[in-house]
Amino acid sequence: MQIVRLANQADFEGWRNAARSLLAQGIAPEHIEWRAGEESGGLFDTLEFVPDAAQSQPSKQPQFKVPRDFIDLCRRAILHSDPARFGLLYRLLWRLKQVPKLLQISFDPDVAKIQAMVKNVRRDLHKMKAFVRFREVEMESGESEFVAWFEPSHHIVEAAAPFFTGRFTNMRWSILTPEVCMHWDGEALSYSKGAHKADAPAEDAGEDLWCAYYRSIFNPARLKVSAMQAEMPKKYWRNLPEASLIAELIANSTQRMDSMITAEPTEPRRKIVKYVAKNRN
Repeated sequence: MQIVRLANQADFEGWRNAARSLLAQGIAPEHIEWRAGEESGGLFDTLEFVPDAAQSQPSKQPQFKVPRDFIDLCRRAILHSDPARFGLLYRLLWRLKQVPKLLQISFDPDVAKIQAMVKNVRRDLHKMKAFVRFREVEMESGESEFVAWFEPSHHIVEAAAPFFTGRFTNMRWSILTPEVCMHWDGEALSYSKGAHKADAPAEDAGEDLWCAYYRSIFNPARLKVSAMQAEMPKKYWRNLPEASLIAELIANSTQRMDSMITAEPTEPRRKIVKYVAKNRN
């Protein structure tokens, strides 16, 4: 059994280098065991293979051209939390050598599974961008830093970095997660080990303002609870300040909607237009 040790759970480059070398050696998927980071091995483990760029250089054996869409698919699927993803991706690569159009067979079990993984990763990225809530913290220097706590389902933190550095460029911020923390000082991005929820601030002065805004935009006439929970699953509620209002707003939605229906129509504001005659002389 060939054991491959990757640098971390999202080590795409390490996986690609190892896959190239293993494929060139003709090692079948069932003879490979993939591990990432500090994952422990078995009692009878032998020497591990740690991939690097030098090991992935082309051999004298004939090589086949890997489809571009497969590389793009790998970059996303490798962020999934399923521990079997590394082996699944290598199995697809192994099969692509014999079936070049394999990715077009949507009903193939391996293809269907990897596509579902990619979909889940994209959804998790979308949720992170939508549901991160920063809270202001005063540092010892007197400057403000904004700190957020988020619990992703997959290994997406580094993939989400360009969004946050682009959106909050002028802020000093940190996003804490159980696996890895991301920090931006206004110029450079850095990472640190994972944190606990207790390490993040519980609330700040802007909490009441945010809740007041959420309450003001809540429209009971357009409420669809199932659709709302599909877009904002309950797993995220515990980290959203506005979530504390949801039960109350849902409970009062019927009464508020009835009040809106029975209320007297408001008179439109009249706009008085002054006509100024032009001097025709």
